[in-house]
Amino acid sequence: MLVKPHAHPELKPLFIAGEKCAVQLAQAKTFKTLPMTSRELSDLLMLGMGAYTPLDGFMDEESWRKCCKDYSTADGYFWPIPITFSTSEENASGILIGETVSLTDQEGDIYGTLHVAEKYKIDKELECLEIYKTLDPKHPGVEKVMSQGAVNLAGTVEVLNEGIYPSTYKNLYLRPKETRALFEKNNWSTVAAFQTRNPMHRSHEHLAKIAIEICDGLLIHQVLGALKPGDIPAEVRVAAIDALVENYFVPGTVIQAGYPIEMRYAGPREALLHALFRQNFGCSHLVVGRDHAGVGSYYGPFDAHKIFDEIPDGSLETQALKIDITFYCYKCAGMATGRTCPCDESNRLEVSGTRLREMFANKEKIPHEFSRPEVLEVLNSYYDTQ
Repeated sequence: MLVKPHAHPELKPLFIAGEKCAVQLAQAKTFKTLPMTSRELSDLLMLGMGAYTPLDGFMDEESWRKCCKDYSTADGYFWPIPITFSTSEENASGILIGETVSLTDQEGDIYGTLHVAEKYKIDKELECLEIYKTLDPKHPGVEKVMSQGAVNLAGTVEVLNEGIYPSTYKNLYLRPKETRALFEKNNWSTVAAFQTRNPMHRSHEHLAKIAIEICDGLLIHQVLGALKPGDIPAEVRVAAIDALVENYFVPGTVIQAGYPIEMRYAGPREALLHALFRQNFGCSHLVVGRDHAGVGSYYGPFDAHKIFDEIPDGSLETQALKIDITFYCYKCAGMATGRTCPCDESNRLEVSGTRLREMFANKEKIPHEFSRPEVLEVLNSYYDTQ
């Protein structure tokens, strides 16, 4: 039996479909409109597909504060990162409590509605220190929080549009209900999620195969939302991962899917969020390697491991598969981790997405210990056009 949805007996997708959607979309065009940032849009889409079960909208002040300080909501269930919507003081002053407003992307397309239950200002520095552990404006998550509107609007939402995702990523954009159905069809009861925003190199492959040894199956879960400059586009990553799975994994052990979140790069806190919504997708485990969801040197390499031991028991059903730093060992003649390889560091080739991008940028020859040739063929085709 698959893990239950988080803090609720069943999934709570907030997307309105069919005829009802058309009616409500027409009505939404008569409401005041407010633009969302790319992060807020990605959160709205996650609410729509049920990935943020049991949330029913954007957080009020009490939930925001409890989430920052205590990993909780006002209703008392575990939540590690605030899900909020902000706007300017000018916009907020023209909106009444109880009013319904339409939420748009930056181009003005309506994606949903928000029934405004509360307006409040937040302590941005508090959120940054609690969630990101820094006030450095160079941190992409800090930059997002500090540049958001002065007022948060809280309330329930209805999602009326999933944008380009269903059509652009036809076989990849899978909602929690759909991944659960696939797991059940495969007779999987334990499933490990592998979070990625990069093509998979040899270290990723090693982590994924460890997970398959432990669980019935593996969900390779691609980030489809906005990334940071220099990251490889989703369609290229998908093709590279398809090539890897087809040639180096046992058939029937892997499902690849994508989801619309925007990375926050919150390190340990984001690892908890990744585990939480993977529970909604039906995953019993989350692969947590070195510096999960990190950026730069803001977090220790295993801070995301430690945080799972610091939260109250029973906070999550989905558990972390904590795996040590992985590398290629020339003496062992294969991939290994710090827990399995006794050899001196001089024998180790550190394998990372950052280093792989550097080698492509510098037109270096990439050794087979770093990446599979079928993957490199896909990536070479992409870089040749840049």
